[in-house]
Amino acid sequence: MPKIKTNRGAAKRFRKTGTGKIRRNKAYTSHILTKKTTKRKRSLRQSVIVAKSDTKNISKLVPYL
Repeated sequence: MPKIKTNRGAAKRFRKTGTGKIRRNKAYTSHILTKKTTKRKRSLRQSVIVAKSDTKNISKLVPYL
């Protein structure tokens, strides 16, 4: 049985927590930051757990995560 290829784009975006959940960073942090409030920008720095409905698809993209 051949190895499964990892989607390299997804591998750079997701990582696993100690309990095995998949963590991601929030979007909207790269440019046009002047019109965003400080509070909003601060909350965008935090990473979040991926939604349960998306976990299965991400696991297929990054099988050895």
